[in-house]
Amino acid sequence: MSETTGASYAAAGVDIEAGDRAVELMKEWVKKTQRPEVAGLGGLGGFAGLFDASALKRYERPLLASATDGVGTKVDLARQMGVYDTIGHDLVGMVVDDLVVCGAEPLFMTDYICVGKVHPERVAAIVKGIAEGCVLAGCALVGGETAEHPGLLGADDFDVAGAGTGVVEADRLLGPDRIRKGDAVIAMASSGLHSNGYSLVRHVVFDRAGWELDRQVEEFGRTLGEELLEPTRIYSLDCLALTRTTEVHGFSHVTGGGLANNLARVIPDSLHATVDRSTWTPGAVFDLVGKAGQVEQLELEKTLNMGVGMIAIVPAESVDAALTTLADRGVDSWVAGEITDRGAHTTGAELVGGYAR
Repeated sequence: MSETTGASYAAAGVDIEAGDRAVELMKEWVKKTQRPEVAGLGGLGGFAGLFDASALKRYERPLLASATDGVGTKVDLARQMGVYDTIGHDLVGMVVDDLVVCGAEPLFMTDYICVGKVHPERVAAIVKGIAEGCVLAGCALVGGETAEHPGLLGADDFDVAGAGTGVVEADRLLGPDRIRKGDAVIAMASSGLHSNGYSLVRHVVFDRAGWELDRQVEEFGRTLGEELLEPTRIYSLDCLALTRTTEVHGFSHVTGGGLANNLARVIPDSLHATVDRSTWTPGAVFDLVGKAGQVEQLELEKTLNMGVGMIAIVPAESVDAALTTLADRGVDSWVAGEITDRGAHTTGAELVGGYAR
């Protein structure tokens, strides 16, 4: 008589014990992100993250802001390189720097990590990067979820997503209504590609150029993989510092869609932002993608950040103070353009001239 073994969760590919081990490994990193509003309120492993909302009593009219995002196909490069502790910086940057555009201070984040198979050390490394990003952004990581999807994802495949919440005083809310004719457009340098346009980048360097991630690239001074995995710069605390030290009329987070399209999102219908390309030189990675894939400049500009990760719009009289604040914080910044009447322009923003070489 043959014996049959009943089905089990583990036999189906889900390892609960590995998940528990991952939680234990990530606890020390999550603890580093604590703000006073979350200290002593439960801990990692609960069903919900907690935040003491009484901290908002200091606001006259607090507006909560929320944002959610992922890091796109950049995760596949992390998988190929076996480097998992930087992709979290990208996730945090994509979320918190959307929040700060309206002037909101990021308060807390939650994350979602989906894997084909739980490798505890790998999951902990991803969370380590998220926690480090939260520290850079000044927000707490209050919880998250690790989901194992055997049969849908390969054993080494994964994806990450996150959501964040911030707060801004109602009368300090930034938006198109604050932008004025004569305002200056200040550009803040990106750290590289950030976390956008990687479908194009991967197609160019792998499919068209046939390069490998371990290829040494003289222009980068490191391997192709190291350049492509460079973490997204996180600007939230820099932007908040600007709002405290000088008058700011608006921000624009340069992500998917490029500089002009994202800047246009914060420009009122009656005005126009002109950005002069000659005020900066895009990093070598942008030039490489363009040449290796024979990608036209306008296509690059509507896909990649071209060296500018965040824009601040300030009154002309606030330019010196803004540039000084950013320089003191180690952020490379410059006046890249101005706000004028819309006139005959059909879009809210455009790039003009040629890049400095």
